[in-house]
Parts: sequence; C-alpha cells; structure tokens
Amino acid sequence: MSDDKRVYLFDTTLRDGAQTQGVDFNVGDKQALAAALDRLGVDYVEGGWPGANPTDDAFFGNAPRFKRAKFVAFGMTRRPGRSAANDPGLSALLNAKTHAVCMVGKSWDFHVDVALGIARSENVAMIAESVTHAKERVAEVMFDAEHFFDGYKNNPAYALECAEAAYKAGARWIVLCDTNGGTLPHEIERIVGEVTRTIPGSNLGIHCHNDTENAVANSLAAVRAGVRQVQGTLNGLGERCGNANLVSLIPSLMLKTDFKTGLSDEDLKHITHLSRLLDERLNRAPSRSAAYVGESAFAHKGGLHVSAVEKDPKTYEHIEPGVVGNRRHIVVSDQSGRANILARFREIGLEINPDDPKVAALVETVKLREYDGYAYDGAEASFELLARRGLGTVPDYFKLARFRVMDERRWNVRGDLVTESEATVTLDVHGEDMMTVATGNGPVNALDTALRKALTPLYPGLSDMRLVDFKVRILTPQAGTEAVTRVMIESADASGERWSTVGVSTNIIDASYEALNDALTWKLLKLAQASAAQ
Repeated sequence: MSDDKRVYLFDTTLRDGAQTQGVDFNVGDKQALAAALDRLGVDYVEGGWPGANPTDDAFFGNAPRFKRAKFVAFGMTRRPGRSAANDPGLSALLNAKTHAVCMVGKSWDFHVDVALGIARSENVAMIAESVTHAKERVAEVMFDAEHFFDGYKNNPAYALECAEAAYKAGARWIVLCDTNGGTLPHEIERIVGEVTRTIPGSNLGIHCHNDTENAVANSLAAVRAGVRQVQGTLNGLGERCGNANLVSLIPSLMLKTDFKTGLSDEDLKHITHLSRLLDERLNRAPSRSAAYVGESAFAHKGGLHVSAVEKDPKTYEHIEPGVVGNRRHIVVSDQSGRANILARFREIGLEINPDDPKVAALVETVKLREYDGYAYDGAEASFELLARRGLGTVPDYFKLARFRVMDERRWNVRGDLVTESEATVTLDVHGEDMMTVATGNGPVNALDTALRKALTPLYPGLSDMRLVDFKVRILTPQAGTEAVTRVMIESADASGERWSTVGVSTNIIDASYEALNDALTWKLLKLAQASAAQ
C-alpha cells in the first residue's frame, strides 16, 4: 500500500475513555479490551497513565502481549523547574517498558499563562527537553499538543512553535488535539493544511473530542488535510461528550475513502462484536442507533422500505451489513441471522453443511433466546456451547440435581457485623450422586466454590479456573418476580485464557448458576479437545 494513503489507528479507550463519567475499568477489563483491540488490528493501544492510580500500575505491571498493536503509555512533559532526568512523573512514564510513550503538553498560550503560570519559552523548553530525554529511552515518542486548535486560532505562531519543538526533538508523531471539542470540520481542515507546511503530514496525528458532535467528521477532515494518525475510542467513550468514535471512524475510512489502515476486510467484520463487547463489560445496553454496528443500523420496518430492500438491499443500505459484522433485520418478517451464525461457527472451528436442517433450528433458537434476553456478543463461550449442543456434540460432564444458597447476616463474637453465604450443591456425575457444601464471599462465589469442590477431584483441570468478573443487568422494568435478570460471568485460568458466559432468569441466583454451568462445561470441553489433539 502507498505510504501516502496509510492511516495509523491509535486507540485510547483504556486511557481517555476511562475518563468517561460512570466508567471504571478494572484490570481485567483492560486486559480483555486490550487483547480484543490487538485482534482487531489497531496500530497503537494506549493503556493508561503509569503512576496515576493502582489500576494502571497493575495493568502496566502485567502488560498484555500484543501480536499486532504497539503498547503505549501516557504521561506529561517534565514539570516547570525540574530537569527531564529528575522529574518523577516523566520517570514513571519512561519506566513503564512500553514500545511507545505519548506525552501531553500545552500548546495554547492562554493555558501557559493562566494554568501553568510560566514563561512561554519555558513551556517550549519543557516540550523539547522531555521529548529528547524520552527519545533516548523508548523506541517511539509521541507528543499530544493539548488545545492545539484553540491555541492556533488565538496565536498561530506560538501553537506551531510548541508542535515544532517536539518534532525537531525527534517525536515520531505530533498529535494535534481539539481538547475542548469546539472546532468545526472546515476549521480543522484549514488549520491542519497550514500546519503541514511546517510539519509533514506523515508525522501528524489528530485527537478530537465530540462536544459539537463533530469528532468523527473532524478526524476525517484532518486525514483529508494530511494527518496520518487518528486517535479515538471504542463507542466514542471519553470525557464530557466523548472522543472520536473509532467504531464508526474505521469503517468510514476503509469503506468510504481511498485511505488505507492496518485492518483487513476480515478484521473489519469483527468491529460490531467488539463494540458490543465493550458495552457488555460496562454493563450497559448497546446503542441501537449506533452507526454501522447498532441493532437498528440495518433494520427495516414495513411498507415501501421492506419491499425495496427485498428486491435489492442497496435501495436502503449504504453498505452490506456483513462487511462490519452486523446483520440485516426485517422487522415484519425476520430473514436475518443465518449467515452470521454460520460465520460464528467457522470462527469456533465448527464445520457444518449450511443446508443441514440443524442450522435453521439453531438460527431460530438464537433468535428466541436473544428475544428472551440472552446476549451472545459478550458471551462467546455460551454461544459455542449453544451451537455445539444443538448439534449434539457436548458431553454431559455433570447434571445438577438441586442447589440451595443461604445468606446469614449477624454480629460475630467480636461485635463485628458479618454476612456469610453458604451453598449446598447436589450433582449427578456419571451416575454418582455428589453433595458438597461451601461458603463464599457472596452467594455466587459460594455456589461457584461448591460446584468446583465437587467436580475438581474428578476433573483436576478445573483447579486453576477462577471467576474474574460478574455483571448483572435487569432487562425489564417490572419489579419483583416479573423482572428478568441477565448475568454475565468471565472466567480465566492459569494459561491466561479468558471466556465469558451468560445466564438469564427471573431469579438472579438461577441466572448465575446457568452462567457458571456454561463456564465449567466450556472449560471441560476445551480440556477434552486439547487431550484428543495430543
């Protein structure tokens, strides 16, 4: 591909996206999303700010192993009055042992005068010295020119001086930031065009916020004007109104322009799944109206639209939905689902004749279960088991006869208020009845412990399995027994394998058991497959 048309994708979901109100990633969330972004094929994944909080420290301390992306740590240029070599914040950034670092610094004279209260020349020196120092220690240095567009509109010469200082000091990328999100596309295109007269577009990036609902448009305008790195977040997460949404920006670049990314056509088919995976981890409903990936993005309801689409989908669809991993949905007579499910079969290594009657039965089963509240985009292990069970290829490793869970809240002998959970489980394992009792930190942990206490002696491979995340969502507004609850459970083992399962019920413990059952069964199935392959 031509270097002139290559656009590099920089994801900052785990750093800038984590600043979204109501979003609180844990280490497990960051690890899972980083791995998913790497599989998608983005060029850079920014993990967070080393030294800023315990979560980021733990994440960088057990850094993900990328196959495609480059891992990036974020931080600031040196502080006023300190040398670059003697600044604790800069040292923490450079000691994160990532391929690249991205340093933020001021480029708006107003901020330098008011927020920093230092001489403008000192700010330029901070930028240049920090980049020079970092360049000696990491492979790739980037400079985020904070508030660049506001600064350029106020004092073009000074904003450009700040950006040029980083470029001359050796920064690979100079990222022009619309930090307040108030710049419009025509302004972005004009200013970027002027900047490229000083700094080559092949060294420029764009970082847009969405305060005027123009972050994606601004990013595309910047690319058109010459920048070759685009920063954004999954589903447009970010402070205030969010950042440029990579989930819509990436397909727009790949399908609507002649610019190139590092993603293949096959990679692009996973973007709907990734978008919904993020929402599941945030325990929120995906936006139905989201461009490209929303449930309604290719939905058609009655009348002239349906009639036309049945003749030729291009009449009311700007792209073929499967290109981005989505599906067409005819509300009146639903004909969707078969192709997507067959594609998912191939992904899990399940070969089946498309004309097999069991495929049609599975399609209908998935539709019915999703209507009932199941969400398989965030629960790949449960989907695989559903598919394999439909084909009769999952052994009955164990059967539940009954379980009972009790919670007790009391004062102990020291006068402390404690709450204890106890689970009793009776299982049929190969014709043998087994009953176990276990306590835990909450009813689900107690139930999980009791199940594995019974099964591990017979299936030692379960010994390294652990529950790493648990999310609950109420799917219906009704109260009491009418409320439908969805439980998502993520499990992991010592090899680093992570898998997610789902359960749905009007009873939260029953939904939890369903998800736990799938988690244990999936692990046992994988152990059996690995043993058979040896």
